Amino acid sequence: MTNTHASEFTVLVTGATGKTGRRVAESARAAGLTVRAASRSGAVRFDWEDRETWADALRGADAAYLAYMPDVGAPGAAETVGAFARLAGELGVRRLVLLSARGEEQALPTEAAVRDSGVPATVLRCSWFAQNLSEGHLLDGLRGGELVFPAGEVLEPFIDTRDIAEVAVAVLTDPSGAYAGRVLELTGPRLLSFRDAVGEIAAAAGRELAYVPVSARDYGGALREFGEPEEAVEFLVELFEANLDGRNASLSEGVREVLGRAPRDFSRLAEEEAAAGTWKV
Repeated sequence: MTNTHASEFTVLVTGATGKTGRRVAESARAAGLTVRAASRSGAVRFDWEDRETWADALRGADAAYLAYMPDVGAPGAAETVGAFARLAGELGVRRLVLLSARGEEQALPTEAAVRDSGVPATVLRCSWFAQNLSEGHLLDGLRGGELVFPAGEVLEPFIDTRDIAEVAVAVLTDPSGAYAGRVLELTGPRLLSFRDAVGEIAAAAGRELAYVPVSARDYGGALREFGEPEEAVEFLVELFEANLDGRNASLSEGVREVLGRAPRDFSRLAEEEAAAGTWKV
């Protein structure tokens, strides 16, 4: 960020109602920045699939946080996000941060497309979100007493999305520009299996919860029954089969490098959300 007052620095946040976008917007406001919170239903209308919404969302922004839905590695993501990043540069956006996925080879073309846009960009490769177990489609199962998921006993360094948000804002506003062109891996401070995570939630919530591992193919069948489109189901099955194989069972120092502190522990989220009644029946 230049020497101008923080409130004169405008950040466009795509997916501003999502798990990370909402918190990026909150962190940016807390830092005194002007936030343009964009979503399909918000005051700033933005839709990745409707290119007519792009220019109005971008015009006048100094920086942008890119969270592509449904997934950064989904078919067509590289073309779409790359086109958006190039338009951002044409409209004067000076910095980009792309939310990416750690260990997801399908995401590499999208990362390359953003880097090739001509706008200084930083890629945040993030491990499994801790908040995936406290909000979103897995929450209903946990409220019902079990998590059915195709992760076996693989270990994951669950990361709190609040840490992702704080890193994103720090990177976008860093006056030195030291993170431009960088790929930062963001993880939590320790490894847990999904069984461990459910156990910690159960202890914090004071109720019995079960973890039921299933195959990715069986999980895909359940998604079909819930009405998920066939193309989306096939992508998710392939993604789970590839990524939930232990490849991410290691820790990184990305959060500490940027924020100068350790990442939040999963237990903190479990205690906070249990106190808020998140997993009550």
